[in-house]
Amino acid sequence: MKVKIDNEMIKCDIQYGNRKKLSIHIDPFGFITVKAPKGTSEAVIVSAIESKGKWIVKKIHDIAAARETPKAREYHAQGKFLYLGKEHFLHELIETSTLDEEIFKRTLKKFYINSCKTIVEARVKVYQQQLKVRPKPIEIVESKSKWGSCSSDRKLTFNYRLAMAPIDVIDYVVIHELCHLLHMNHDRSFWRRVGGVMPDYKEKEAYLERHGHLMSL
Repeated sequence: MKVKIDNEMIKCDIQYGNRKKLSIHIDPFGFITVKAPKGTSEAVIVSAIESKGKWIVKKIHDIAAARETPKAREYHAQGKFLYLGKEHFLHELIETSTLDEEIFKRTLKKFYINSCKTIVEARVKVYQQQLKVRPKPIEIVESKSKWGSCSSDRKLTFNYRLAMAPIDVIDYVVIHELCHLLHMNHDRSFWRRVGGVMPDYKEKEAYLERHGHLMSL
């Protein structure tokens, strides 16, 4: 379902179940899920979304802001950057013999893109066997609002900044997107499948929510 709020088109997944009250949830990826009692009309759901409109828009903007650079980075040999969940000096990640800051920036970004592709491809091979799915070749992209995505044509993309996260958090995003090959929506079946592979996935979500703003250039 799509609802227009403050000139923004908000996409929501609707889940009906045996519950008494309607609730709205936004995960660290910015996906919105509305859980409603069986038989709830579309008009009631739209009204509920609109009543929470300001909160929803703010939350989505906050998630996007968390992906932005929190402070100016120090692009010199002793500058520190995250890689696989730990801080490293710049000279430990890339060649720093040059004194050109712009070259540092381009080289470091290329390092993260290549590293992310290598790591994610390896983890996809592990979990695609477990989930019995066959994804198309993955793509590494730059995004301020999503760590990963699965399109309607089953194409998976991953944010290059994932290379800054611990490997178990990378695994969560990989599992999340692979599960979308089986369940496109964030319904109960989807989360059961995610939890079946990674029971503590909520801890990984929390990590991204708490530390996502630090995983930037």
